[in-house]
Amino acid sequence: MAAAVPTLTGRTLALRAAQAGARGEVIARDCSSCGFRRSCLPAGLPAPEQARLESLVYMRRRVKRGEALFQQDDAFRGLYALRAGSFKTVLVDAGGREQVTGFFIGGELLGTGGLASGRYPSRAVALEDSEVCGLPHSLLEELSQELPALQRYLCAVLAREIVRNHGTMMLLGSMSAGERLAAFLLDLSARYARLGFSPSDFHLRMTREEIGSYLGQTLETVSRQLARFDAEGLIEVDQKHVRIRDMDGLARVRGA
Repeated sequence: MAAAVPTLTGRTLALRAAQAGARGEVIARDCSSCGFRRSCLPAGLPAPEQARLESLVYMRRRVKRGEALFQQDDAFRGLYALRAGSFKTVLVDAGGREQVTGFFIGGELLGTGGLASGRYPSRAVALEDSEVCGLPHSLLEELSQELPALQRYLCAVLAREIVRNHGTMMLLGSMSAGERLAAFLLDLSARYARLGFSPSDFHLRMTREEIGSYLGQTLETVSRQLARFDAEGLIEVDQKHVRIRDMDGLARVRGA
């Protein structure tokens, strides 16, 4: 007999609602209508198992521009599916200096670094008014023991985090200024395409200074390289709007 779908009722639901309200969150009981649900839940599950996942009580939260979703070294509470908006993750060293370690767009997961260590390795800050859905750690852990597909999915999420960190190390350690920026733009292009958006026409939600922090460059270097790519016909830049005109040419700059 199939296990019952987990639900929260009565006092438990009321308590969750009160706690969520105190944090500026609302309870969202169904994610089936969300266009990004395939990004934060494993695809291809049998219908009963998919229903179990989609019936979990998620905490949906709006995060204002400049507000932190979680702080560096906070205890891992769970993953956050980015429903709308964008975020940056920031690492702060002992001297108070900040280093941007990543950017996240709608449809992607935040907090995956905490899966391994039990703590968030960096601070997540909204680049614009955004909305996230929380996937609680306790429920993910419980269900991953019952649903092997979910366990495999979480392992894949962790593996992607490792690959992302490795890619960042490559950017900072072995590429020239132009190669780093080309790799950054191509990575954004691929991520937008994976989520069903245009791979060649998008807005940069982050500032040039934040891009420079991520790439280990100054603001002036980023601006100069963008202007160079524009002059060479690789891209068109209008403030934060970017249109990639020559994807192959940009790949050649990256060294692919």
